[in-house]
Amino acid sequence: MRVTTDLWVSALTRRAFSSGGYAAIVRRGATEAGAVMILVRDRLGDTTLYTPAPQSNYEEEKPQDRLFSESVKSPDPDEIDRRLEREVRFDPDVWIVELEVDQATFNDLVIVKTP
Repeated sequence: MRVTTDLWVSALTRRAFSSGGYAAIVRRGATEAGAVMILVRDRLGDTTLYTPAPQSNYEEEKPQDRLFSESVKSPDPDEIDRRLEREVRFDPDVWIVELEVDQATFNDLVIVKTP
């Protein structure tokens, strides 16, 4: 059984803060089953957007996992904002979460799959 998006995002933000990082919910989506997009800003000014991974990346043994794939990496925040605007128009139930954590913590918090 998969937990609600609201609960998953709440746990993600708490874990980010408990590890000494920062997390913010930029946009709240549907409580039960909204998709989650994650923004990560690094110290060099690059922003990376992670979106839900394609369904083909999910394992039959763990269908409840939330998997992500790197969608856009750019030093231009406007490029990321334009992409997010398109996503919100397509799916108004989407959540947007911003994380500022070190790479090791990010790897513990989010499962990233390469398509």
